[in-house]
Amino acid sequence: MSDSSGDEFDPTAPDQREIGREMVDDSTGLGSVMAHAYRGEIDRVGTWRQRLDETTKWAVTLMAAILTWAFSSTDNPHYILLIGIVVVAIFLGIEARRYRDYDVFRSRTRVIQENLLANALDPSQGTESHDWRAELSRDYRRPTLKVSLGEALANRLRRVYLPLLGVLLVAWVFRITAFAPRQDWLTTAEIGRIPGIVVITAVGVCYVVLLGITFWPRERRAKGEFREGDPDDWKETDQ
Repeated sequence: MSDSSGDEFDPTAPDQREIGREMVDDSTGLGSVMAHAYRGEIDRVGTWRQRLDETTKWAVTLMAAILTWAFSSTDNPHYILLIGIVVVAIFLGIEARRYRDYDVFRSRTRVIQENLLANALDPSQGTESHDWRAELSRDYRRPTLKVSLGEALANRLRRVYLPLLGVLLVAWVFRITAFAPRQDWLTTAEIGRIPGIVVITAVGVCYVVLLGITFWPRERRAKGEFREGDPDDWKETDQ
């Protein structure tokens, strides 16, 4: 067998130094393994993306049903809308947990895209992370969540759930005011023996907390793809 140091591999060459010998040597199967691993990660990203969409779909469906029933008759209690707020908040918690799992696999695909695929296409730009292979190896050995629960909640609130909860809040306010014009709105807001002012205060506090979670400044840990910079002009069109 010939000595491997006598071949033409140059570890300092721009098109080989960052990818590593195993990724460019035709005699090894690591490149094929990475290709299969990448396809597997993409499939898992798609699966978890569908699970996120399913949670959102059920939240929207339930909200639509509650809104329809709440305004179908003046005899229907207003607190069904508050129950809807609680249930949608539960869906928010479920989706935030799923988003943290989804981000694990999306982060892996971004690492491979940024450091392997992008560098293979244009080695002159180098890699985003010098030790990306070690980082990816550690994550395969001991998978870890990349984003906190607070960041996951804030992400799903900004993307989906804050508008949904806002619609329910507006509907509830309309239900206890304009929809029942013959009664004082504080009286209408009562739930059993709970005074209306207490109910309104509790709802207000809940929404202040939601706004705080959504807009509290924090360092972004999730690996995004489209949030940084301005839209590029890669696909130019003739005017």
